[in-house]
Amino acid sequence: MDSRRSFLRKGGMGIAAALAAPTIIPASVLGQSAPSKQITIGMVGTGRQAVNANLKNGFLKLKNCRVVAINDVDSWRMENCQKIISKAYGAFSAVKKYDDYRELIADKGVDAIMCSTSDQWHVPVGITAAMAGKPICMEKALSIGYNHSRALIEAVKANRVANRLDSEFRSNKHFRKTVQGVRNGVLGKLTHVTVGVPAELNGASIGPQATMPVPKELNYDMWQGPAFEAPYTMKRVHEPGNINSRPGWMRIEDYCNGMITNWGAHLWDIALWGMDREYERPVTVEGTGSFGKGLWNTLEEFDLKYTYKDGFVVSYKIDKPYVKFEGEKGWLQIVYPCKLTASDPALIKAMEQPGEFDFSGTLSDKADFLRSIETGKSALEPLEVGHNVYATCHMGLCCAELGRKLTWDSAKERFVDDNAANAMLNRPFRDKWLNKDVAAWMNKFQACR
Repeated sequence: MDSRRSFLRKGGMGIAAALAAPTIIPASVLGQSAPSKQITIGMVGTGRQAVNANLKNGFLKLKNCRVVAINDVDSWRMENCQKIISKAYGAFSAVKKYDDYRELIADKGVDAIMCSTSDQWHVPVGITAAMAGKPICMEKALSIGYNHSRALIEAVKANRVANRLDSEFRSNKHFRKTVQGVRNGVLGKLTHVTVGVPAELNGASIGPQATMPVPKELNYDMWQGPAFEAPYTMKRVHEPGNINSRPGWMRIEDYCNGMITNWGAHLWDIALWGMDREYERPVTVEGTGSFGKGLWNTLEEFDLKYTYKDGFVVSYKIDKPYVKFEGEKGWLQIVYPCKLTASDPALIKAMEQPGEFDFSGTLSDKADFLRSIETGKSALEPLEVGHNVYATCHMGLCCAELGRKLTWDSAKERFVDDNAANAMLNRPFRDKWLNKDVAAWMNKFQACR
């Protein structure tokens, strides 16, 4: 780690004493935003989520970091992102552009990585960053395959890098206060939890699409990356020259597991946080689901029931984005972004009373990631929690696809007496755009144990 990073970690001394000649020094040089105190961020992926959530409403609002490098396989998106960053930082700002994510991660001027790619790229980017010793903030869903997710978690542990799943729901004051109330016993002992994810964001399935010419600004082969080759059509990727449209890849199983893990990463995380089961896995899952046909083929509808070792049950379905906590004294339901209802209004008032748990000081997701880097302490939602969230959602996906009840063995990390379900834990991948050590690491975790 270079001297600038050592300065950051140790607190250091003011830089004014190092200035030999009298001059007028901008406040930004001496304060929290001084270059020596800023964590430099490299953005891998500059699409809709990266620009709108992770930059404009994220890193660009924080004074203890600076985005210094960006990468994308779409040159138009990268140019667009560069303009946004330059406008935010001023006339003399410089942002490096990289066509290859590996070159950005290797840049010694980049301290930490924000991964905002399509889902099939999350794990390779995360492992590459971990092997380079760089903190990694990862967009949800964590992965597209259980054993890929395991490989990432083990890489983060082996290289001891700061890490966080980039779900902002824990920072949403309405979700945070609901969880705080539940954890402080407002409902008494919990008896049941229901998790819902939005139906309207799925959209209608579309059938096979005609092959189209690849846009000149897109490195389509690299965009596919670990996924296997498929003919280009716009609905498979994203709309050229438009940063705000919802991309088609979110509905295709080659690149994403669909709504069950996408918004499931938000709402299941809140449920697990409220239940105090962040590292616990259900033992069974049962229920039904139906899949789209054609190009968009992810899970469209599902109604699932998870049971834990102690008999506690969580229901999970496509409906609306909410978590409903039920207990001995009534129920609380929080619907994204801020609609809180209860079986008795007195329960909402009771949530304001002091208790064992106080989450009022919760930072934003990006600020929490930076705090983890600066202090060496765990983030509020480390990737290991993200792995448990993903794995829980993925259990439901396996159940819906196979159409039968599944039993999970947490010690062996596999389904009990079900070869077909265990085969779904693996995810074959193409290693063309991966460093050899990253591909080898991922392959270590592919075989069912």
